[in-house]
Amino acid sequence: MKERNFLDTVMEFEKQLESLQSQFHALKEFVALMMEEHQSLEQENHNLRTHLDAIHLAEEELRKQSEEEVKRVSPMDIGEGYDNLARLYQEGFHVCHVHFGSSRKGEDCLFCLSFLNKQNG
Repeated sequence: MKERNFLDTVMEFEKQLESLQSQFHALKEFVALMMEEHQSLEQENHNLRTHLDAIHLAEEELRKQSEEEVKRVSPMDIGEGYDNLARLYQEGFHVCHVHFGSSRKGEDCLFCLSFLNKQNG
C-alpha cells in the first residue's frame, strides 16, 4: 500500500510540475511582451525627444533672427521716419503736434523746427 501511496504522490507532484511549467511559460510570454512594449516606448520617447529638440532649436533660431532683425530695422525705421517728416515739412506741411498735417503757407513753424531738431539730435 505504501508503494501505491508513493506512486500517487509522484503523479501528483508531476501534475504540479506541469502546472508550474505552464504558468512559467505564460509568465515568459508576458515578460517578452512587456519587453517588446518597453523597447517600443523607448524608441517612441527617443523620437519625440529628437523632434522636441529640433523644435527648440528652430524656436531659438527664430528668436535670434527676430532679435537681430529688430536691431537692424529699428535704427533704419527712425531715420526713415525722420526723413519723411523732414520731407513733409519741406513740402509745406506742419509736422508738429500742434498743427500736424495742415499747410504752413510758406512760413516757418518754431514747433516743427524744434521737433525736427529733437529728432535729429
